[in-house]
Amino acid sequence: MNRRLVFALFALVTLACAVPVSAAEGDAAAGKQKSTACAACHGPTGNASNGEWPNLAGQHEDYLYQQLKAYKSGERQNAIMAGQVANLSDQDMADLAAYFAGQTMEIGAANEEVLELGRNIYRAGDSTKGLPACTACHGPAGWGNAPADYPRIGGQNAPYIVLQLQAYASGERPGGPGAMMNDIAAKLTEEEMRAVASYASGLYSKE
Repeated sequence: MNRRLVFALFALVTLACAVPVSAAEGDAAAGKQKSTACAACHGPTGNASNGEWPNLAGQHEDYLYQQLKAYKSGERQNAIMAGQVANLSDQDMADLAAYFAGQTMEIGAANEEVLELGRNIYRAGDSTKGLPACTACHGPAGWGNAPADYPRIGGQNAPYIVLQLQAYASGERPGGPGAMMNDIAAKLTEEEMRAVASYASGLYSKE
């Protein structure tokens, strides 16, 4: 069987098995009122002022909620975020997620020097080292898959994506069901990480 087809089928099986826990009902208006502290790093509309920080605007609501919960539980480690979420209730986190999910992400631009390498990895992966295409879970436009809690990476800050790939590769950040992202990131070189991150930062949905 064609290796690319095997990777695609594997991704679909993983997708089908992922059963995320739904967030509490979020109130976007309440979330806006609670987002003042977030704005210092992520901007008032969820577009970060520093490329090493994530854009929250336009990210899937439940994914944002789950990540806030992971920071609070300690599953995901970050000293700054741990302090920020320490006093947030479940409803606070749901409200913040609803607010930022409804904002518009400011799309980046891919670096032309690494465009071809990044595009090849994103669209086709590398069968020689068992690397699946990013499109299998994150889609052609990088929109991800909300029901499976696969995040939107299209338009995300490239330096932030690189940092997360490095964290996945080292095992510092949990990589989802079956440690899938840990395995994928560990197969990428630093050059490949930067190239695919750059390519993803310039993706957007035409819908």
